[in-house]
Amino acid sequence: MVNSIMQPDDLIGTMLGNFRILAKLGEGGMARVYKARQENLDREVAVKVLPPWFAADPNFVERFKQEARLVGGLSHPNIVTVHDASEQHGHLYIVMQLVDGGTLKHRLEHLLQKEGKALDIVEALPIFTQLASALTYAHKQGIIHRDIKPVNVLLDRSGRAILSDFGIAKVMASTNLDLTRPGAGVGTPEYMSPEQCQGGAVDQRADIYALGVMLFEALTGRTPFRGNNYAILAHNHLYEVPPRPSSINRAIPLAVERVIFTALMKHPQQRYQSAEEMAESLNRAVNAQPPKKNYFGLSPAPLVGQNPTTTSDDRQGQLYACRYCQHPNKASMRFCTRCGKPLSQCPNCSNKNPVNNRFCTACGWVLNVYVQ
Repeated sequence: MVNSIMQPDDLIGTMLGNFRILAKLGEGGMARVYKARQENLDREVAVKVLPPWFAADPNFVERFKQEARLVGGLSHPNIVTVHDASEQHGHLYIVMQLVDGGTLKHRLEHLLQKEGKALDIVEALPIFTQLASALTYAHKQGIIHRDIKPVNVLLDRSGRAILSDFGIAKVMASTNLDLTRPGAGVGTPEYMSPEQCQGGAVDQRADIYALGVMLFEALTGRTPFRGNNYAILAHNHLYEVPPRPSSINRAIPLAVERVIFTALMKHPQQRYQSAEEMAESLNRAVNAQPPKKNYFGLSPAPLVGQNPTTTSDDRQGQLYACRYCQHPNKASMRFCTRCGKPLSQCPNCSNKNPVNNRFCTACGWVLNVYVQ
């Protein structure tokens, strides 16, 4: 019975630098987050305290402080402001602005558990546009997040999305500590890009992949790949085709589905090359009028309004968007008349298909889309 008694938190009521710890806000595998008061400026802040074994490594502490200085230089309305970072009495901590509207994870869980639905695209659009703006700004400063996930997206009371925890995963990745111990894993497997799973070089396109995973999750209520261990999830990110989001939520428009698929390309060069580009595509997809005609061939999960009875004669005058530059081309064209890229090569498995195929004959991937 003694073990069932909740142990008091020995940090509450103490001082870390100029910050008095008031209450615990949350706890994850990597850190505890507290509400605190900055005594000298009389303001409330959030303090994230890492487990003690990190502070025991002087090299890690130095890398942590260096990364905190870089992140502290970021100034963007959708990036959490870092006020301080230090180490005291074996506690390595970082001080941030206090955002009191919960996290995107809380919002998604509330919708699923209380209302039985996923996030509506109308609500999702401003959130993901704001996150893309934050990433665009950070990437231009040479800073990659590496751990995009709903719990790292804070929401203020007006619903504004604020991205937190920049740089933490980078420092974790460089430490020599035993990363198999509980809570010390690098990144989050459900959101890791294929190149992260392989331990390869990471650039801004890894963040774009994770943003695509998160958009998939927000609109469907689940991540594209599931597994009960890292090996299964890594294999799926590397080799498996994600399910069509519309097979889970039929309200997702085809154009939005294509944005998600582009962000989830296995090869970084086939994804959006910037978060800004992804945001622009998402805005166009959400605000675009549906085409007058649609031909999707055989599909495992037809969208509402799909017209599978269109004949080949109906398709003769249709135009198809180049997936590289979006220029419309006739069905008879094998290469884009603007950029010269192949129009029928599957972006997932590289199989060459007839130019007017809607799905890859090898893997079933969605190919070019009728645009006029």
